[in-house]
This record gives sequence, C-alpha cells and structure tokens, in this order.
Amino acid sequence: MMLSPYWRAARDPRYSVLFAFPLLVLYEVLAFGLTGSAFAGVRNGADVLLKTAFVAFGGRHGLAVFTLALVGVAAALVWRDRRRHPGPLARRYFGLMLAESVAYAAAFGTVVSTLTGLLLAPPLAAVQTAGGVTELDVGAQLVVSLGAGIYEEILFRVLLVSGLVALGTALKWRRGLAVAFGVVAGALIFSAFHYVGPLGDRLELSSFTFRAIAGLLLSGLYVARGFGITAWTHALYDVGLALVT
Repeated sequence: MMLSPYWRAARDPRYSVLFAFPLLVLYEVLAFGLTGSAFAGVRNGADVLLKTAFVAFGGRHGLAVFTLALVGVAAALVWRDRRRHPGPLARRYFGLMLAESVAYAAAFGTVVSTLTGLLLAPPLAAVQTAGGVTELDVGAQLVVSLGAGIYEEILFRVLLVSGLVALGTALKWRRGLAVAFGVVAGALIFSAFHYVGPLGDRLELSSFTFRAIAGLLLSGLYVARGFGITAWTHALYDVGLALVT
C-alpha cells in the first residue's frame, strides 16, 4: 500500500528540521531569560554536554562555533532537501505533525509505564518523574523539559542512534539488524545518561528500565517519523510531566 505524501514528507529535513526549529528557539530564549547565560545555569544535561565539548576545544569561541555548526548543518539539510523537492511547502503538514506529536506525547507515559510494569511490576508513579526536575521550580522544570526535547534528541537520536546504525552498516550488517542495534544500544545509553554526574539520579532497576523503554520508543519513533516529530513528542511529554508533578 502506498504511503501518503504527508507520511513520507514529514520525515524529510524540509519539514522535520523546520518543525523542530521553534522548539530550539523557545528553549534557548527561556533558558537565557531564566539564567542570563547561554551556557551556565539551569539547562538540560545534553545541552550542557554538547556545548562543553565545543567550549573545551574552542575556548571562548566555542559557543559561537557550536551555534554556527548547529544552524549551519540544519540549514544545509533543509536546502539540500528543498533542491530535491522544489515547490512550496504544504503548510498543513506542520499542523499534522503537531497533532501527531501531541497524540504520541499523550500516550507515551501510559505505554512506557505499562511495558515497564509488564517487565518489573514496579510502583509506576515512582519511575515517571524526570530525575532532578521535580526539585526545581516550575519555570526551571519547563526549561529543562523543552531542552530534553531538542538537545537529547540531537544527542541520542540524531548523533547516537544514527551513528550506531551507520556503524552496523559499515560492518556489512543487514539494514534491519543495523537499525535494531542502533535503537537498542542507543536506548540503553540514553537511560544510563540520567545517572551520570552530580545531578544524576540514584541508579535503580525500575527507573533504568522505564527510561530504557522510553529510549526504545523514542528511537523507534525517530527511525519511523523523523527528528521533528520525535523532538516535539519528547518535549511535550516532559512538559506535561513537569506540570502535573
């Protein structure tokens, strides 16, 4: 059966990257307004990790280089995709992508909790809170939640999962095996990331399993529906969790 033009196009950079861009801007503006800094203060851990790497090598110019690299790569992907698919963008697609993201975010916690319960039967309320976020005020929680949607997806899906899939492909694995390796290994690393550093959670089997399953679903969503929808799904889920806990 032929997939609809929307279903195919939503994964492409001309839609996916442009759809995610407002999330990046919203996070950076709110984070800067809260802390007065483009690097320090209350920020998502993946954001800090990525920027720290650039600062370590680029010194005081590291943040500028990071920003130029991020925006430049995004612009290049959109430009190349637009060259391949000339013509006006279908603006209704962005509305459909938002509707998809809202639907996935609304179901996400229930699905992950159910799967975790089937494996471990833990006290689910204890594993649905984002590590460390509930100790912050509402404004800071929202900033960290939005940052999870954009920067954790850049780090753990765009860079990590894509890199692991490319590694499997380079090793001459079948496409399905390479994708499965990237999704599973990426999910385990994604979960482990939440226990690293001074602000990391105390390692527990229930929360690790919950986050690993969440990583599996997000990685699978990234492979199936692309970066933009996955980023907004993650952000909307985390924002909703921050508002109700």
